[in-house]
Amino acid sequence: MGHPLPTDPQPYFDTHVFVCANRRPEGHARGCCASKGAEKLRDYMKVRAKELGIKNVRINQSGCLDRCEHGPCVVLYPEGVWYRLDSMAAVDEVLEQHLLAGGRVTARLLP
Repeated sequence: MGHPLPTDPQPYFDTHVFVCANRRPEGHARGCCASKGAEKLRDYMKVRAKELGIKNVRINQSGCLDRCEHGPCVVLYPEGVWYRLDSMAAVDEVLEQHLLAGGRVTARLLP
C-alpha cells in the first residue's frame, strides 16, 4: 500500500467513512450488511455527524467490503480502522470517540 508523497494534494476530506450496504440474495451463506440494517445505520450516521458538528467528513455507502460475517461494517480512512455497527449507539460511539475525540472505540466494535 502506498503512502502519500510530498507532491500529493491535500486530502479533500479529513475522514472518509465507507459504510457497507451490500445486498446479497436471501439465504446467502455469508449474509450481507444490508440485511443487518446497514442503510438505516448509514442514514443515522450522516444525520448525527451533522448534529454533532463534525466537519470535513464524508460518509458514503459502499459496495461489499468483504467482511460480511462481521457486518454491518464501516472503514474509516485515512486511518484504515474498521468497526462493526450493531446499533445506533455504536454509531454514536464511532462519531464521538473516533471522529470527535480522536481516539478509538472499544474492542467490542472491532470486526
